[in-house]
Amino acid sequence: MAFLSSYSLFSQSSLFAEDTIAQRQWVDSIYSNLSLEEKIGQLFMIDVFTSKSDSELESLESLIKSNHIGGVIFSKGNPYRQAQITNKIQTENKIPLLVGMDAEWGLAMRLDSTYAFPWNMTLGAIQDTSIVRKVGHQIGKHSKRLGVHINFAPVADINTNPNNPIIGNRSFGETKDIVISHSVALMRGMHEAGILSSAKHFPGHGDTEQDSHKTLPSINFSEKRIRDIELKPFQALIDEGVSSVMVAHLNIPSLESQKNLPSSLSSKIVSDLLKGELGFNGLIITDALNMKGVSNSSSTPGEVDLEAFKAGSDILLIPEDVPKSISIIKEAILKGEIANKRLVASVKKILYAKYKVGLHSFKPIETAQLTAELNSEENDAVYQEAIQNATTVIKNDLGILPINDIEQQTFAYVALGDTSGDQFFETMNQYARVDKIDVTKNKIDLSQFSDYDQIIIGFHKSDANPWADYKFSPFEIELIKSISQDYKTILVNFTRPYSLLQLKNYINIDAIVQAYQNSIIAQQVVGQQLFGGIDFKGKLPVSITSAFPVGTGYKLKSNGRLGYDHPQNQGFNSELVSKIDSLAAYTLEQEMTPGMQILIARKGKVIYNKNFGYHTYDKEIKVQDDDVYDLASLTKILATLPILMTLEESNKIDLKSKLYELLPELATSNKANMSVLEMLSHYAKLQAWIPFYKKTLEDKSKYYATEFSKKFSVKVAQNMYLRTDYQDSIYARIVESDLRDSLEYKYSDLPYYFLKKYIEKQSDSTLDKIAENYFYKPMRLSHLKFYPLNYFEKNKIVPTEFDKEWRNELIHGRVHDQGAAMLGGVGGHAGLFGNASDVAKFMQLYLNEGIYGGKRFFNAETMNKFNTCYYCEKDVRRGVGFDKPQLDEIGPTCGCLSMSSFGHSGFTGTYAWADPEKEIIYVFLSNRIHPVSSNTKLIDEDIRTKIQGVIYESLSKLN
Repeated sequence: MAFLSSYSLFSQSSLFAEDTIAQRQWVDSIYSNLSLEEKIGQLFMIDVFTSKSDSELESLESLIKSNHIGGVIFSKGNPYRQAQITNKIQTENKIPLLVGMDAEWGLAMRLDSTYAFPWNMTLGAIQDTSIVRKVGHQIGKHSKRLGVHINFAPVADINTNPNNPIIGNRSFGETKDIVISHSVALMRGMHEAGILSSAKHFPGHGDTEQDSHKTLPSINFSEKRIRDIELKPFQALIDEGVSSVMVAHLNIPSLESQKNLPSSLSSKIVSDLLKGELGFNGLIITDALNMKGVSNSSSTPGEVDLEAFKAGSDILLIPEDVPKSISIIKEAILKGEIANKRLVASVKKILYAKYKVGLHSFKPIETAQLTAELNSEENDAVYQEAIQNATTVIKNDLGILPINDIEQQTFAYVALGDTSGDQFFETMNQYARVDKIDVTKNKIDLSQFSDYDQIIIGFHKSDANPWADYKFSPFEIELIKSISQDYKTILVNFTRPYSLLQLKNYINIDAIVQAYQNSIIAQQVVGQQLFGGIDFKGKLPVSITSAFPVGTGYKLKSNGRLGYDHPQNQGFNSELVSKIDSLAAYTLEQEMTPGMQILIARKGKVIYNKNFGYHTYDKEIKVQDDDVYDLASLTKILATLPILMTLEESNKIDLKSKLYELLPELATSNKANMSVLEMLSHYAKLQAWIPFYKKTLEDKSKYYATEFSKKFSVKVAQNMYLRTDYQDSIYARIVESDLRDSLEYKYSDLPYYFLKKYIEKQSDSTLDKIAENYFYKPMRLSHLKFYPLNYFEKNKIVPTEFDKEWRNELIHGRVHDQGAAMLGGVGGHAGLFGNASDVAKFMQLYLNEGIYGGKRFFNAETMNKFNTCYYCEKDVRRGVGFDKPQLDEIGPTCGCLSMSSFGHSGFTGTYAWADPEKEIIYVFLSNRIHPVSSNTKLIDEDIRTKIQGVIYESLSKLN
């Protein structure tokens, strides 16, 4: 019977644990041993500021203990101190306390040193509510880690009034459908983390221009309107199992006839409507009882608390005078004003909630690593995914976004507002040159913009809290108007959407992007989105006049440029980063190379991009993102091969073309009938390489001079110039070289000497200029260059070997490969320098099947033609120019990739690989041959492919 009586109090409650029998037994056991004062004490939840002094906190602890308080709501303070206080009060009190917090966007709503997730208004723009659920889950995890049991969220208010001073950004939007779907998703995420939820502020605080903290706001809508709109999210949350409902302090004449009676004190609203009609049987909690919206309704401390309890609330939040309130409620019970079963119902609900969150077996909060765990990289991953899906394009005249043509256009950025937009500016400059124009306040000078094709205006306001100022100044409004009248203008609003209401006229603004927040991550994401690195997916959760109604938002796909994301968002587990970091550290410890750059991208997003070590073992210059390495044989697939692909498309060359057809002077040679396909598949009997330089060592004075002249014009080292005519000798030696006896796979550089000659003859230009003008410049690959000393300071170029045999110097800024050096620095097989980022962008061009930045460089059919293994049945794994995975146990990859993958490695310690099936790019650049090329540790230990193995091992099986 005890079970039945307890069960019937709130049948099918969201407060039930999985083990309901054990839960009921614990609740009944605790309740039966409570005095009347202890039962009443359970009803109260008092506020605790951990920022207060020790003496003030000791007084609070005494208040809790002496009044048998049932719960606390933590406010401003520090997480570490909150954990300490929680542990103390939980162990010192007879019944553990229910711990609550306002953590609508995370613990940072109240605590320093914690994480702030996006505002609800931002989340409301997201179309995939599973992402909102992730945010809720992360907030829940943080709450649980800190010993918080109930988060007073989600906000279920529909913000139909842009001038609402207290809700605004805290609402998911202005329609019941948006608020329902998103509040339910956030709640589910919290529940999955084991945290109780609270729908607030019942019956709806979204359409008021007053703040209930300061006064009693009035809601003057009809009962029908309230039932049709405001109540709908609460009903949905109740149906979906919300743990509690927080009742607001509102004057609602259509629901409560007593004049100026706050909704929190109205039995018609709390008991009849919420509990009766809506069928809610979970915890009912008042909004803070020290708020002016309710405290002004009575001049006697404690009377408000009594009236709130009588109205139907279970938990009385932040009373003004706890002892007085307990005394008044006790007296009312003893007088029979409050039935005993009413007290039983509320106290047992509170106890059921305590059991559900684990307070029947309390475990102290572990304070070690608390701050670190509350600020993990996983937070940034969740935040970034939310922002990527929220950012909204509400205007896009002539398809100006995403920005495709960066080669021919000039861009200027104007920062408005009162906070920084530096990350936005820096991110845009990763894609194109964007100049920042500082405007003089209250002075409009349009001549500043005369050199620019597009003006990008960023409006940056404080992201400190959702109530921060969000409005344009009159000068800023006029400046936007003036700029947009004369120039192509993109306006990015890094604050709440309502600021756009001030602009009145949007006709001349070519594109408007609603970014919602001004956080570092938001700035980085939007900077990528403008230039096509990330899709635009969001839709407005509120209306901005009739011009941009709720739901406005253009879905714009990436134009193929690389973006940036976190590993978790692209399907990798949390161990990826640490495992690669560990392998990189081991590589340095074992002196396999002085330094390296490692980059991993998936689905068009860079998820790992790190630099390790130094340029040399002297450890004077650390490796940086913009340092360039000698790419060695990566030149083949980053310069020569793509040019050949374009020539093949224009029918100037065919894979079946014979060498004599490309170079008629070879018609009588033993190589005349080799096809392009055979040569680039390394299946043509060619020698692996020819050490051209060695013959010149016999009599250096014959071949070299210390000064430049017409006769000695090829600079191979400092004060070392090769005879101009020796390049003819190089080609002659290749032409005259013997073929290998048997037709089998043999890797060879020699085809690229012929192909370079053909390309330059066909195009009437040099290989480096063709690659620059057709690929690197349009793609803005400013760190892929031949002749690096012409473009970079020497301290940005990573040196390779100290050549003691031939050049007698440290090779620094010149190609290491001897053959390419003797050709003047540009070979079809070597000579290109670059950084990991630009190598990855070129590999992404391949994965995109010829498209990058909205421009098509070659067709998908061409890519497929060159990325085919034509001689696999002959045990030749190669594609046309591309290396491919091994056909047996030994080869160039980890052995864990599909045959559709492709790439290449380089002698200097470089590696680039792309996998169309998993959409993965992996780039490893090093100078393992410094100071001597005989250092083969990197190769012997298969470091490059071991890292590749980690990448695939870290990929979720679902991805």
